[in-house]
Amino acid sequence: MPKKVEFEGRKIAPRGHFVVYVGIEMKRFVVPLSFLKNPLFRQLLDKAAEEYGFDNTTRITLPCDEATFHSLIAILSK
Repeated sequence: MPKKVEFEGRKIAPRGHFVVYVGIEMKRFVVPLSFLKNPLFRQLLDKAAEEYGFDNTTRITLPCDEATFHSLIAILSK
């Protein structure tokens, strides 16, 4: 897992990564930008856009539970 970086009191993702929030607890995940090229991850982002819209400018929230997201990460990391 990449090291988290503090920037003016906020945690920001390291270069080449971005942050998403998942599940009821809104758990924070730092994921590589390369995930954006994967059709499965893009489908999840499309679903997030349908469910939450594009008005949320503060964070990317994905509409799935943590267990499902961990499974997706395992698949995408291979």
